[in-house]
Amino acid sequence: MTRIILRGCNGRMGQEITKLLESDKQAVIAAGIDLHESTGNGYPVFTSFSACTVIADVIIDFSSPQKLDEMFAFAEKNQLPVVLCTTGLSEEDLAMVEKASQNIAILRSANMSVGVNTVMKLLKTAAQVLASADFDIEIVEKHHNQKLDAPSGTALALADVMNQVLNQEYNYKFDRSGERKKREKKEIGISAVRGGTIIGEHEVIFAGLDEVIEIKHTAYSRAIFAKGAIHAAKFLADKVPGLYDMSDAID
Repeated sequence: MTRIILRGCNGRMGQEITKLLESDKQAVIAAGIDLHESTGNGYPVFTSFSACTVIADVIIDFSSPQKLDEMFAFAEKNQLPVVLCTTGLSEEDLAMVEKASQNIAILRSANMSVGVNTVMKLLKTAAQVLASADFDIEIVEKHHNQKLDAPSGTALALADVMNQVLNQEYNYKFDRSGERKKREKKEIGISAVRGGTIIGEHEVIFAGLDEVIEIKHTAYSRAIFAKGAIHAAKFLADKVPGLYDMSDAID
């Protein structure tokens, strides 16, 4: 049984994880960390790690970049791995993650969905084969009208995994409205759509001469990200210090 400390337990994703673990026989939430105290979670909730006295095997962080140092200090002191789901990290935060990974295992991913990370593995093979066959590469991502950033972190991650196997030779094109010229061969176009309540949709288009291949992932609920985080926590619980991502958990 994997015992989890859930940071951000009363947030939207924290509640998704709580719900899923109610019927999980391999993992349980031992304690929650949240700025808002509560008693109806079914587990103790503390407002800070310094107040937490519960023993656990791993931390899942679905919170915010604030007070990351407090979490890592607690994790290193107690030798707890961290599944880092929080986004919007600064360069300073990333340096903190890198330093902490020398003492504890940390899994960080732009998207916790098992499906999205499987798509990333497929794209590595597809990009190698199709780019050499003169296929153009485009990414279209769609999200709800409340999302602040564009393009999404996942869209950039999809582009990055392809560019890695293409020797970083491709540039990213976010907007073509300001120029009139033909598409460059070695570019990956990334387009963002915002509207309604779309949870998340990412489509990678390989367009060649008289044929098109599309690889697409659609999220119908946020539960897929919670499910991925739980999967990652079970994987990470007994791992040695270092930086991991979801591809490690899938393998």
